[in-house]
Amino acid sequence: MKLTRESRREAKALFDLAIVDGRLDDDRLLLIADELIARKPRHYVQMLKFITRLTRLESARHHAVVESATNLSEPVRNGIAANLESRFGNISTSFRTNPALLGGLRVQLGSNVWDGSVRSRLESITLS
Repeated sequence: MKLTRESRREAKALFDLAIVDGRLDDDRLLLIADELIARKPRHYVQMLKFITRLTRLESARHHAVVESATNLSEPVRNGIAANLESRFGNISTSFRTNPALLGGLRVQLGSNVWDGSVRSRLESITLS
């Protein structure tokens, strides 16, 4: 069943109550979900799914994934993490190795992607 506009608006308002000082408060989110399940308003299952989606998107906004072709040394990792924190505030950073990049870095923060890899540059040349 599709979520109605009114239920979506109510779910968004409930989700906004779980944000404290610009960050998602897990305890408040659980209380909201428990209350929603206890009350069982119309379309509550779809509202819970929408709140879950909003939670996933909010978490992704505060977590950066840095991919490189080879393992990065600890000082380089710390420098990248510090640079990202200085630009975007308090975020967590994880590092992955992806040999398909050939070289360079690919950084994903939420829905934003900065791709400075050799692979993407080669693909842009071949598409031209």
